[in-house]
Amino acid sequence: MTTPLDIAPLWFWASVAGLVGLAFGSFSTVLSWRWPRNESVVHPRSHCSSCERTLTPLELVPVLSWVALRGRCRGCGERVHWRYPAIEVASGALAAGAILSFGATWKGLAAALLGVVLVPVIVIDLEHRLIPDIVVLPAAAVGLALMVAADPGDWWKPLVAALGAAGFMFVLWFLYPAGMGFGDVKLTLLLGAVLGASVVPALFLAFGAGALLGTILLVRHGAGARKMAVPFGPFLAAGALVALWWGPSMIGWYTDRLG
Repeated sequence: MTTPLDIAPLWFWASVAGLVGLAFGSFSTVLSWRWPRNESVVHPRSHCSSCERTLTPLELVPVLSWVALRGRCRGCGERVHWRYPAIEVASGALAAGAILSFGATWKGLAAALLGVVLVPVIVIDLEHRLIPDIVVLPAAAVGLALMVAADPGDWWKPLVAALGAAGFMFVLWFLYPAGMGFGDVKLTLLLGAVLGASVVPALFLAFGAGALLGTILLVRHGAGARKMAVPFGPFLAAGALVALWWGPSMIGWYTDRLG
């Protein structure tokens, strides 16, 4: 059945998604700086962290303004870190890639949502050992709604995946809270809602990568490595992004071997 989305080719909707992703990435730069410091993400307006000058609309254009100003503040000349355009580019690329891969569909929108949300999750958890509930929990609700809309006949599958993944992580957190933050439990709620059954390989990859890093740290630092705090959110995010595109193939490969 023809839908309004069929009016334009897929590349057009991917471009739109990319632009929206860039805009969300610009917001993510503000979020990743202010939220861990308990500052409002909407007030005051975006400004230079060095000279406090309020930025003009042209200075807020994602990526292009940073390039045009050669990575410096127009007022004081202080260098603007490359992380800002990197966050914007990553968000835009993930959003566009999701639509190109899954189409201008409910599933494509859910995949794009997951991609852009995981960017600030990685940045904030790496720097502050925190998972931003302000983004993850609303995204989990929206992602679940999108996946239910994508396949109303199997509406229960994303719900079971979300609750199952979060329940599994909750048990691990309850048994050993020192080894995992409760924010990771909330993050897996989002992963299960969007990934469905593919959340299983996502968790497998995350724990496998975490175990590998732990082994490397033990070899390098000995018993002292046990006291090193390593955020788990980036491992979950990386596993989720791999499973988003290749999760079904990974599940198929495993089930074929069982047969």
